[in-house]
Amino acid sequence: MIPFFGFDPAIRKIIYTTNAIESLNRVIRKSIKTRGSFPTDEAATKPIYLAIRKFEKDGRNVREWFAARNQFAIMFGERFDA
Repeated sequence: MIPFFGFDPAIRKIIYTTNAIESLNRVIRKSIKTRGSFPTDEAATKPIYLAIRKFEKDGRNVREWFAARNQFAIMFGERFDA
């Protein structure tokens, strides 16, 4: 919990007020729920990859993202790709 408070308030707001991770997990679970078992690793990876692509394409906008994005760019420099 303490590292959470080390972030800028704009970043804390994004992390705390969005359910992006939970939403992504729901999309992934939904994509693999009806399938029984996967014969290979590739067979398991493909529906997860496609679910993530669809999740990204749907453009789930996060409020206050631009302020947080600037803070991420400052904190992580060249590691952060906007």
